[in-house]
Amino acid sequence: MKKRSKDNFNDLIKLMSKLRSEYGCPWDRAQTHKSLLPYLIEESYEALDTIEARDDQRLKEELGDLLLQIIFHAQIAKERKKFDIYEVIDNLCKKLIERHPHVFRDKKKLPPEEVLKNWEHIKLTTSKAKNKSVLSGLPRHLPALLKAYRVQEKVARFHFDWEKTDEIFLKMEEEIKELKKARKKGKKENIEEELGDILFSWVNLCRHLKINPEFALRKTIDKFVKRFHYIETRLKEKKISLHEAGLPLLDSLWEEAKRSAV
Repeated sequence: MKKRSKDNFNDLIKLMSKLRSEYGCPWDRAQTHKSLLPYLIEESYEALDTIEARDDQRLKEELGDLLLQIIFHAQIAKERKKFDIYEVIDNLCKKLIERHPHVFRDKKKLPPEEVLKNWEHIKLTTSKAKNKSVLSGLPRHLPALLKAYRVQEKVARFHFDWEKTDEIFLKMEEEIKELKKARKKGKKENIEEELGDILFSWVNLCRHLKINPEFALRKTIDKFVKRFHYIETRLKEKKISLHEAGLPLLDSLWEEAKRSAV
């Protein structure tokens, strides 16, 4: 690790306050919680990319960009007299202590699975929401694949889960039969519902096999994109346009890409 400069967390807060002041930056001053949403999402995904790439140097930079978004939102909230960054930190510290009684109170050694189960139980019993639910708190706009995984993961901690992986395979076969029936009837709503059931079962299978479906699909997409780029490159070498190529040639180049370990 490199030697740190004199700048610290409080300096960062002062910098953001300056940027938002009348002597600061016009763009920064114009931002709201809503206008910053795309940047918060984008920075989160950029951090994810660096983690997948195992690039520590870029991760350091992206975590800084992500932290900037948090500081930015906290500064806006402070100006609205709602809360400041110190209240955010105070609330987080209290939550961490409350949800880790095995560390800060009972001093018990628990397996990771039991820790997660306790976390959900404590979250449920301490929630101030009117309609308490194990599934409360899941973001409405979370990508569907990831949301399905998290929903299943949460209810499984309370034993609402398949006992054996083979049972999921049987369920998927059942859902495929239902899809075939719906397709014959031709009603789009029924077809959509049955496809959704298949996808949900597929996510369940991934979870039981200890595979994150989001990451698995991302890897497959990346592989597909690389192979299709290979096809486009080979077509350019042959001076054939993509429109002129035809399926037999595209298939042969696809197999060539696979053999080339693309």
